[in-house]
Amino acid sequence: MKNVETPDKISLTNLITELKKGNYVIPDFQREFEWEPWDVRDLIKSIFMDYYIGTLLLWKASKENVKALSCTPLYAFEETGKPQHIVLDGQQRLSAIHYAFFNHTKNYPGRKSKFYFFVNIHQLLHENYDDAFTYLAETKPVRLLLDDVKLQYEKHIFPLNLMENGAWKITTWINGYNEYWSSRSTLTELEDQEKEKISTYLGHGDSFSTILEELFNQYFISYIELDREISVAKVCDIFTNINSKGIALNIFDLLNAMLRPYEIFLKEMWNKESNSLNITESNKMKIYLLQVMSILEQNYCSPKYLYYLVPNAKKTIKKDDNTTEDIVLIRNKEEFETKWYEALKALRNAIQKLKNPRDFGVINSNFLPYASIIPIFASIFHYVDSAKLINRLDVKEKIKKWYWASVFTNKYSSSVESTAAKDFQDLKKWFEDDNLQPEAVVQFFSDYKNLALENEKKNSAIYNAIFDMMILMGAKDWDSFDLPEYSELDDHHIVPQSWGKAIDGVGDKINTILNRTPLSLETNRTIIHNQLPNVYLKKMFDDNSGKSEEVYKVLESHLISRKAVEILLRLDFKKEDYFDFIFERKKTILDTIKSKIISEEIDLPANLKVLNENLEYVEISLRNLIAESLKDKAHDPFKELVTSDIQDKVNLRIEQYLKKYPHEDYEQFKDFRKKLDYFDLQEYSKLITTNNVWPHFESKFKTKQLLQERFSKLGELRNSIRHIRMVNDVTRLDGEASITWFNSVIK
Repeated sequence: MKNVETPDKISLTNLITELKKGNYVIPDFQREFEWEPWDVRDLIKSIFMDYYIGTLLLWKASKENVKALSCTPLYAFEETGKPQHIVLDGQQRLSAIHYAFFNHTKNYPGRKSKFYFFVNIHQLLHENYDDAFTYLAETKPVRLLLDDVKLQYEKHIFPLNLMENGAWKITTWINGYNEYWSSRSTLTELEDQEKEKISTYLGHGDSFSTILEELFNQYFISYIELDREISVAKVCDIFTNINSKGIALNIFDLLNAMLRPYEIFLKEMWNKESNSLNITESNKMKIYLLQVMSILEQNYCSPKYLYYLVPNAKKTIKKDDNTTEDIVLIRNKEEFETKWYEALKALRNAIQKLKNPRDFGVINSNFLPYASIIPIFASIFHYVDSAKLINRLDVKEKIKKWYWASVFTNKYSSSVESTAAKDFQDLKKWFEDDNLQPEAVVQFFSDYKNLALENEKKNSAIYNAIFDMMILMGAKDWDSFDLPEYSELDDHHIVPQSWGKAIDGVGDKINTILNRTPLSLETNRTIIHNQLPNVYLKKMFDDNSGKSEEVYKVLESHLISRKAVEILLRLDFKKEDYFDFIFERKKTILDTIKSKIISEEIDLPANLKVLNENLEYVEISLRNLIAESLKDKAHDPFKELVTSDIQDKVNLRIEQYLKKYPHEDYEQFKDFRKKLDYFDLQEYSKLITTNNVWPHFESKFKTKQLLQERFSKLGELRNSIRHIRMVNDVTRLDGEASITWFNSVIK
């Protein structure tokens, strides 16, 4: 990447010197030093064994970025440091080296005493590495060991905290070690066996000295250094993509640190409100909240964009004339908190929509297809509400199509930040222009029949989506035949799992979503009770004699068709019957996806349905009239009689339709009557009143002015209904009069 200096390395001796000076500082958003003592011991062992311990990621320190990230020294460093590097990755390793190689007054983190680390020279030289390195909590015997250097020599124990003092003190210790064993070897009262044993120790000091010298000067730790001029926004992006000991680092903690200087305490704000957002993991939701805030503020939500939520953070934008400008999105604490609570409200409302059994059917978090879709879902609904769009019902139908398309195409399984940013902008465009369908919607409409639902098992996004669809269908209880308590529902097998596991060729295929349905545990126990459907379904029908239609309807609410019921009731239920049932249920679910999700029909309020039907009748009559009147007036009426601007719009609409339904035959659209289905009302008016076309209609419609007035009133009513505006009395009466006029003229 740019702004990275050449990867480099530092010797252990220089690293210890820099640690002693306090050259390394930790951003406040980094978690605390949390390695256990045995982790520190293992790191020391790796260093002595000349193992690679990973690469550090450092950022050259400046007063500005040290302040921006609220940096603090390494754990147990208590002097006045000289920050030279901000540690983005490697804090645990550097803190471990610092704690083991230096004297400290602080207890080991999370413990009630200090810990000390030692090398057993004798075990080290014999390459017994597991026994060579140890640690001890501070006790009286340990304190005695640390204070009595001769005891250290006797036990061959080298305290690693001597490393901070450099070569001089280490050399003094080794010389003392050599002298101790040399003097011991000359004692006359020793037995021969003891003398022989001591003689093996005489070279230990020099050998250990060689090891330490090589360690200090030849063991290198690699590091990557970011230039101090790199932006904090980019560092945010880099940091959140780093893993350390398998724990993903968290942008929320980073921003919490950056916001403290502005007296914005993000953690406290979150802790106060988090209980109201209980559909998914808290750690995810607090980041989703920031992402919603960012999407609403600037359309984007990747980590580097979240940085611009910090008050007075400058964001460079490109203007239309290709020049750049620095802007500030949020200027102070009050503005931040206002936008944060606005995002919180959006998130809370979105979760309620998801949980509603009549909106999206996610009755609990176990059946949420993708938690990662929540930020964009919340943002787009908040946009619709705050922008006060007039075509609200149309817009919300589009959001539903986008939501289900995104789930069924697994769109939010990866790269969610960039996907959410693009979808937010694409959806807003689609709200304004029906022809600008998002790619996921187009793909889903064309590919939904190829969904391999038989392969979807518990916890997959599509599995959860099908479960949610059954909730939306009003899946009723199999015992009471009423809508159930949704809090008690879970997914249970239709054909028992125990049967499937015992049948060769079925096995794990018994767990497909096509064999699951929402039932309460009590219903599963009392109705199914591990029986085959030909037993428990037959009993359901027998117990409700004379009301078989109601039983069928209850089962249909679970997307179990009558044909599927017939299969399940087969007396000698075999493997072949199970797969017949699975095939039939898949067909029913796919048909439901088409009718309930893909269908372009809008569920109009009752008072508008009759008007809408009358309007559609007039439109169809007009198309038939135009086609019949012009069929012999030109070889190709569309190309020869329709103006080029209308031709372009109609061709674009047909292209959009074919993208949605690629299985449709393009040849059918060569027919003029078929093309007329893709005109709007005002385009019929413009075609009929074109100078070279008008003579063919003048006898029917009398004057252009009268016709255009009637089309105008009809169009006002049509748009009000389509966009679910308030249809006032004048618009309704004028529209009804125009409907009556057209019907009388066209008849």
